Amino acid sequence: MRTAGEWWRSPGKLDWAILIRLSLAFVFILEGYQKLVFPEILGAGRFTKIGIPYAEVMGPFVGVVELVCGALILAGWFTRAAAVPLIIIMLVAIMTTKVPILLGHDWGMFKVRDLDRYGFLSMTHETRTDFAMVMESIFILLSGAGRWSIDAARWQTRRVPDSGRG
Repeated sequence: MRTAGEWWRSPGKLDWAILIRLSLAFVFILEGYQKLVFPEILGAGRFTKIGIPYAEVMGPFVGVVELVCGALILAGWFTRAAAVPLIIIMLVAIMTTKVPILLGHDWGMFKVRDLDRYGFLSMTHETRTDFAMVMESIFILLSGAGRWSIDAARWQTRRVPDSGRG
């Protein structure tokens, strides 16, 4: 039986986890980069419009986290650990931008965007990418990076050889 530490470090056994990793990396690396390059549109400026406190700090911070964790997931290095901050970022994004759409008005300090319609269907339309990113991040957290990853190479060198079982 595996310990929690062994599970956390293991790459998992899925050959095709790389497809989910590529999808996550594509979105988070590019979005993180854009938050840093276009701060008024996608970084601190957007965070200010949403109502996120300390937007001038949080915008670049989130951009760097998305960029670094996206790169780690792409490489398959410390993949489970890299998924955790991405899950948190996506849950915060849903709370701060999609709940106001669901309600049709500002929610606490978080501002609703100007849309043609509000409510459940509008919220589900607007959150489809966020939902997919949360689910993919949870998949990587639970399943690991898979066979084609740095985690898998590191795991193979650290594992104790089997006692002859086939």
